[in-house]
Amino acid sequence: MPSLSVLLDSFFYRPDEDVGLLQELVAGTDETVEPIAEEPPEEYLAFRLEEEHYAVPIRAVREIVKVPPLTEVPRAAANLLGVMYLRGEVLPVYDVKVKLRLTDKAPLVAGPDAPEPPRRARIIVVQAEDGLAGIWVDSVSEVVRLRPSMLEVAPPGVGGGERDCVVGLGRRNQQLFILLDIWQALA
Repeated sequence: MPSLSVLLDSFFYRPDEDVGLLQELVAGTDETVEPIAEEPPEEYLAFRLEEEHYAVPIRAVREIVKVPPLTEVPRAAANLLGVMYLRGEVLPVYDVKVKLRLTDKAPLVAGPDAPEPPRRARIIVVQAEDGLAGIWVDSVSEVVRLRPSMLEVAPPGVGGGERDCVVGLGRRNQQLFILLDIWQALA
């Protein structure tokens, strides 16, 4: 049986041995490996509607305000809650819950008979096609950063019909965000 030193001698590198094959292996192939481009994340404003998490691109959001007193608009569209004054501008305030089928009809939140709004409710002010508009949400959660690889197409049946404002799903860890096309939601 060979001694341990003889076995180790054949295992370790010696300056006199041929290492040409190893150098070719270390050098790799002739092809150059392209560096993988890092995905820039997009920021979304996350909010809650009826205990579900929704998100819109933050570039669409102008500001977030507490719910001010709203003025009723007689014979208005079913999703128009009322109008509000914001720094001298009159803005329509919409409820997207009806369009998303989260509720049957918009709640009474404008006028003298309207109850106090919930403490966490907010108005998200966005730039719509014909000016600024407000969207009533139950609460604003956070700003989330989602990479394109974290986005999924909305499953069949989720984005069709009146709910075509659902453009996809965003997943961060175990949290799921329903992504909205805010301009479609206001249409």
